[in-house]
Amino acid sequence: MTTWLPLMLESLPSLLWAGLTFTIPLTLLSFIFGLILGLVTAVARLFGPIPVSLIARFYVWVIRGTPLLVQLFVIFYGLPSAGILLDAFTAALIGFSLNVGAYSSEIIRAVISSVPRGQWEAAYSIGMSWSQAMRRTILPQATRVAVPPLSNTFISLVKDTSLAAAITVPEMFQTAQRIVATTYEPLILYIEAALIYLAMSSVLSALQVRLERRFARYGGFLEARA
Repeated sequence: MTTWLPLMLESLPSLLWAGLTFTIPLTLLSFIFGLILGLVTAVARLFGPIPVSLIARFYVWVIRGTPLLVQLFVIFYGLPSAGILLDAFTAALIGFSLNVGAYSSEIIRAVISSVPRGQWEAAYSIGMSWSQAMRRTILPQATRVAVPPLSNTFISLVKDTSLAAAITVPEMFQTAQRIVATTYEPLILYIEAALIYLAMSSVLSALQVRLERRFARYGGFLEARA
């Protein structure tokens, strides 16, 4: 135990730096791009013409039906066979964004569908166009309902970024692997990495609760808990 603590303290700056420069940017960018893709996909499935809706359904079906690790391998190791070369971070960003997009599209589609039809009719009755009704009436109501599941998706994404180590992205978990290769102390290094992920997830979970309570003031859900 006496040798573990110095090793943890010595490796902590490297792990935190990898998290700051790769894990956090990869998480944020993937979630933003994935959320945009999810919104487009959900709208395409709900309101798009049949060919567009079928393409959106096929995309969601493929992504949700295959493991994320396999998707990353196809993008990073498979696409070069087709002449498409991507660096590790870009490949990971594409893979995570596609994955988040598919899962978030199902969340967004469900919450949009949950808005009563009367809200659409009320928006149209005061002269709003479809885009205005969506932007000013439907999406604000749907957002309140979508906050908890989308927050969970974001927290899961933080942990899933560790899979990027498999395609050589030097994020926090791969940094731990590199330190293990020189110190031969896998147990303590992997526990340390796990504790950092746990701390990040705990902070995000606390922020999620605060965000839910803030939306509950206006939306009515979680009132019983308040």
